[in-house]
Amino acid sequence: MLSATEKRTLAEAIKEVESRTDAEVVTVLAHRADNYLYISTLWAAFLALLLAPLLQFLPWWLDYQQAFTLQWILFIALAVLFRWRPLTMRLVPKKVKFWRASNLARRQFLEHELHSTKHRLGLLIFVAQAEHYVEILADRGLAEHITNESWQEIVENFIREVKKGRTSEAYVHCVQKCGELLEEAAPATVVKNELPNHLVVI
Repeated sequence: MLSATEKRTLAEAIKEVESRTDAEVVTVLAHRADNYLYISTLWAAFLALLLAPLLQFLPWWLDYQQAFTLQWILFIALAVLFRWRPLTMRLVPKKVKFWRASNLARRQFLEHELHSTKHRLGLLIFVAQAEHYVEILADRGLAEHITNESWQEIVENFIREVKKGRTSEAYVHCVQKCGELLEEAAPATVVKNELPNHLVVI
């Protein structure tokens, strides 16, 4: 996560970019897009159920009640173990993680009213930390002038920098690169500040 100093640096970068464009930029950092408890619980239940056919290979005899109790103990133990976040994230399929993160990004776009800015020039830079997911969402007024490929190039560079441990620098660089596109697509014509410049952490 970013320190207070790094957050201030990012806020200043957003302010500087918005001084050169009519677009509004909001950055959101989510610890994770979901707790995925249902997936860890399903894994625990599945592995506990697999215990039943394996019991016949044990060297000692277990009656039905003992086997049932053993399954419950295994289920509870695995359910607790699988709630350890690093392990949970390994159990969740990549498609599910990205789907949940993408849904959260769109909810944040609406919650911050980026769809209600003047001339539809809202831009969201969204990061889900646990999922290693980055997405840039642009409203209609920007999408008409900037291609998805341009945003994707910025996202890929962002991810490369984060993997090198340069999260703060990656954020600032991402904002600056977005600013270059925004300045070209929607150069500043009025002084405005409809939405917050600081990093929103959820």
